[in-house]
Amino acid sequence: MTHQPLAQTAAGAADRLFVRRLGLAEYEPVWRGMQAYTDGRDADSRDELWLVQHPPVFTQGQAGKAEHVLAPGDIPVIQVDRGGQVTYHGPGQIVAYPLIDIRRKNIGVRHFVHRIEEAIIRTLAHYRVHGQRIEGAPGIYVNGDKIASLGLRVRRGCTFHGLAFNVDMDLEPFQRINPCGFAGLRVTQLTAFAEVSLGEVEERLLRNLAGHLEYSEVIAGEAREGSA
Repeated sequence: MTHQPLAQTAAGAADRLFVRRLGLAEYEPVWRGMQAYTDGRDADSRDELWLVQHPPVFTQGQAGKAEHVLAPGDIPVIQVDRGGQVTYHGPGQIVAYPLIDIRRKNIGVRHFVHRIEEAIIRTLAHYRVHGQRIEGAPGIYVNGDKIASLGLRVRRGCTFHGLAFNVDMDLEPFQRINPCGFAGLRVTQLTAFAEVSLGEVEERLLRNLAGHLEYSEVIAGEAREGSA
C-alpha cells in the first residue's frame, strides 16, 4: 500500500480512509461487492472509498417509479437498494462510493450528506464553477442544471452507494429518463465550464471528501476479491 498522510498525528480506525480505484467496472458486481462488504463489517472494519466509472447503465432507487424511465433503449435498467429515483452512469462520470461507519465517526446521516455535497462544491470552486444546493432536490447544481447526484443507503450505521459527478461524458442518455424523478431537469458537466483532466478532478474530489469527512490519513487500498 502507498500511504499518503494528511496529518502527522497517529490515526485510528475512524481516521483512516482506504481508497480503491476500480477503473471502468460493470455496475452490478460493484454494487454486490458494496453489499457484501457492508454486511460483513464489524466495529473494527476499515472505512473505504471506492472510485469507479461504469459502462452505460440506468439505476433505479428503492422508491423509483417506472414512469421516470422514459425510453432506455439499449441501456440496461437495474433496480437497486439506494434511496432516490432513476439516474444514469456512464464513462466520464466520477462515481464515489463511501463505505463508512458513520456511527463510529459520530456523524448523522444529514450531516454526512451535507459534507459530501460540500466536498463537491469545493471541488467545483477550484475550477471557478459555483455549485449550489437546491432545497428539496438533493445533489449539486450549476445555474439550475444538475452536475452531481447523491443516493445513499445506511445499514447498521454504515453507508454504501454514494455520489455521481458528471465531468466529461455523453449526456444524451439523461434525456431518456426524468433524472432523479424530475421531469425536464437539465444536467450538465464540468467540461462545459472548464478544461479539466478526469484524473486530476478525481484526485481533488478525493482530497476534499477525505477532508470534509475528517480523515487524517488516506491509504491506497489493495484490490478486494469479489468487489468488482
